[in-house]
Amino acid sequence: MIRSLLIANRGEIACRIIRTARRLGIRTVAVHSDADATALHVRLADEAIPIGPAAARESYLVADKIIAAAQQSGAEAIHPGYGFLSENADFAAAVQAAGLVWVGPNPASIRAMGLKDAAKARMIAAGVPVTPGYLGDDQSPDRLQAEADAIGYPVLIKAVAGGGGKGMRQVDAAENFQDALQSCRREAASSFGDDRVLIEKYILSPRHIEVQVFGDTHGNVVHLFERDCSLQRRHQKVIEEAPAPGMDEATRAAVCDAAVRAAKAVDYVGAGTIEFIADASEGLRADCIWFMEMNTRLQVEHPVTEEITGQDLVEWQLRVASGEPLPLRQDELAITGWAMEARLYAEDPAKGFLPSIGTLDAFDLGEGARIDTGVEQGATISPFYDPMIAKVIAHGATRDAARARLSHVLEDAVIWPVRTNAGFLVKALDHPDFVGGTVDTGLIAREGEALMPPERPDDEALSAAAAALVPAHPLAGFRLNAAPRTEATFLLDGAPVAINDIEPAGDGLDTVLISQAGQTWELKPWRVDGRAAGGAGDGSILSPMPGRVIALDVAAGDRVTKGQKLLTLEAMKMEHGLVAPFDGTVAELNATMGVQVTEGALLARIQAEDE
Repeated sequence: MIRSLLIANRGEIACRIIRTARRLGIRTVAVHSDADATALHVRLADEAIPIGPAAARESYLVADKIIAAAQQSGAEAIHPGYGFLSENADFAAAVQAAGLVWVGPNPASIRAMGLKDAAKARMIAAGVPVTPGYLGDDQSPDRLQAEADAIGYPVLIKAVAGGGGKGMRQVDAAENFQDALQSCRREAASSFGDDRVLIEKYILSPRHIEVQVFGDTHGNVVHLFERDCSLQRRHQKVIEEAPAPGMDEATRAAVCDAAVRAAKAVDYVGAGTIEFIADASEGLRADCIWFMEMNTRLQVEHPVTEEITGQDLVEWQLRVASGEPLPLRQDELAITGWAMEARLYAEDPAKGFLPSIGTLDAFDLGEGARIDTGVEQGATISPFYDPMIAKVIAHGATRDAARARLSHVLEDAVIWPVRTNAGFLVKALDHPDFVGGTVDTGLIAREGEALMPPERPDDEALSAAAAALVPAHPLAGFRLNAAPRTEATFLLDGAPVAINDIEPAGDGLDTVLISQAGQTWELKPWRVDGRAAGGAGDGSILSPMPGRVIALDVAAGDRVTKGQKLLTLEAMKMEHGLVAPFDGTVAELNATMGVQVTEGALLARIQAEDE
């Protein structure tokens, strides 16, 4: 067994790996950027080594720094987690060349499956069904447009080297293709250093089914059943579950056997996931499920597989990397119960899911579920990394039991002042299509408004919170010849709100957090010297978060129409387009390509036509 391990990652997955390694008696080494110097994974590890500035491209993505840290610490092996360098074949090869153990598949397997076009060709040769599309070398915009036209819309443009929803765009009409292609290529180049794309037919009633596979150095390959990851927003998974609802035994056998064939076709070692797209218009059928891609690493959603199989997949990885055979044979693996995982993001659904940053003054996910996280109360959510702050995983004897447990935990979450998608997740879990197990990947896009969490607490919750702020003194609210005052104005997240029927019960509190339906609000007494936040009705385009300007679509003096894109910011590994609030002229443009901007910075100002 490996005796010492460096984790080339951060956050939740680094903490997850450290916990298993500690249980196995393995010494752990963390690496960290300047921004993560006090992060939870740093404190959990036996040793921690700084590797550079906050930007991932100067720290977590620098292979030489990672390998040097392993050699400095005396670590015997490197575990890449997911994301960052986890599917970088050159990094894997460099780790091995340095005499270190790579906890992952062979570099040749990563290369074979890392490029989607080559992977699909290999799968066709192995008899694995693939989605119709274009995988050619001709990457000219005209050729790609022609292929998309021939396939028929809607189509998906996907980065050849992509993953995790990055470098992917759905195109519904020919006239939108070139704009989507440019955006996709830009994001692919930024995320993967490779702007090549492929084109796929977009399935109209799609479900995302994936199979966990595992191989060892002794020629054994098994599957640990399927997961359903169909609930997605902008191609990013939101809630995952195992097993897949509606999956009969015959279809399960066909899909899982195809996944094992796919892994064997590249002599796969370690943890991997074979992803399939299913046309679920007539339910799950083996002849309507096609290979999409292979992720040559541990997946974010691996906990649901652990929960239904009772296995620790990180332990499996470490044992396989140590040269041991797989812990169990295929006939020794079975499904027990149901599991669901929700990805808790630091983002604000009310503001178009913009990332939210700041200090977690309150962070309490209670009990009743497994919580995999890399943060704790008092931690700072920075703009430099992915906004996922926790995974909430619930297991139950039945699907509905797991769903109800997950929903209840998220409903009771108390997180402040950083905004999260917890309320959105609660609404998604309670949506009739999800409850019925008939969700497809387009649900959130279709039902977006219906899934939005409440903007404010209900009156009962407000009254109870207000009561805790009003002193319970016998003369509270007393006026001569008048009844005690039972109405007052407070500040709810900084906005004035009148609250009636208050029964004073306060004991000196000056702020109360209200938690309801996954949302958290702050209630404070009204103060005359308080300053309300002003609205941006003057055409000022302010940066909603710290980020980097990666595209400018207008120039000063240009005429624009309402909703027209002005510029694009990149923050937290996502692109965010800023648009004109009304028809007018670009009177001021302060944004510059490639420049980092702060939250609230004035990037542009639109002058209305009638001004």
